[in-house]
Amino acid sequence: MKAIAFVDYENIWTGLFERGHELTPEQLVEFIQLYTARINVELLAIYLYANFDREEFWRTQTMFEKTNVFTRHVYGKNNYASTGLRRNAADLELMLEAQEILLTRASTFDMFLLLTGDGDFLSLLRKVRAWGKEVKVVGVAGSVHHALHPYCEGEDLLQWVLQEKPEVEYHPEQDLEKGIQILGTLQTRMPYVASTKARASLTELLGRSIPQVKEFIRYTLKETMLIEREHSDPNLKIGKTKIYLLNLENDYVRKALGSMYEEVSQRQLNLI
Repeated sequence: MKAIAFVDYENIWTGLFERGHELTPEQLVEFIQLYTARINVELLAIYLYANFDREEFWRTQTMFEKTNVFTRHVYGKNNYASTGLRRNAADLELMLEAQEILLTRASTFDMFLLLTGDGDFLSLLRKVRAWGKEVKVVGVAGSVHHALHPYCEGEDLLQWVLQEKPEVEYHPEQDLEKGIQILGTLQTRMPYVASTKARASLTELLGRSIPQVKEFIRYTLKETMLIEREHSDPNLKIGKTKIYLLNLENDYVRKALGSMYEEVSQRQLNLI
């Protein structure tokens, strides 16, 4: 038996996040692979839909693509003032593509696997089943609409995360000196350090995961080692961006920067 998986990523991610768990792309893909292996079906493809402009999904599209997931970026709110909010846009794209595959390549798969808890997909599931395909829904306990329960078989992403993937406790303090030096080096080489650039560099140079880097940023902001500001840049279409500045009045920052301190100080003075 062959299966195609469709993932309403924002729905799944939010359901777990509300219960204190930040699902990573690697975890999600591993779960789908283990699940299909357990029910003895061949997984042909994974299609995943989300608004990758969301802060929480920073860099996840690239990570999904590296694991052979077909991603579909569907924006929910454009930064341009003339564009309004597109509610349920990912849901619509998922349903349209699923129906297109059903109509043009129905013979290529036997099972339709849907990861979501959104009851709006009920009509799609009925149509897929009417075409003679087996349908299975996997969601997060407490976040699955009652209309989808007949298509669920007790499989729960929350329980899997709790049992199979306990979170490794991370202590930002262990990365403080190196992290500050990384940010200091960026400030000496760039006109300003945008938040996205800072996170990308910390992820790569510290060798940490995205959730761990976010925790590092939160910690340094809380301890006033890092300052977050909005910076105007006429070269950007939206005219501004979020940047990070090291707090040079913090004793630990001054010590960690060492010989870089004077140059960083001059760069920040020019920027401000």
